Amino acid sequence: VRIDTLFIDEGFGSLDEEMLAKAAEMIRSLSAGHRQVGVISHMAQLEEFIPQRLVVSCDRGGSHIRMQTV
Repeated sequence: VRIDTLFIDEGFGSLDEEMLAKAAEMIRSLSAGHRQVGVISHMAQLEEFIPQRLVVSCDRGGSHIRMQTV
């Protein structure tokens, strides 16, 4: 089975710094080539590992989505 797109929903909060770095490296390696990896998280520590983000915010006008590249 070939998986071209993978979404990971949180689960990073229980990892120590070393394991978080290993998980981020695995995400980078999975996203090489033609694969897409989406990470759903509220952890600020992951921001340094993920160069492109789809940021969702909400205000009185509703939900807003923007692409952010670091």
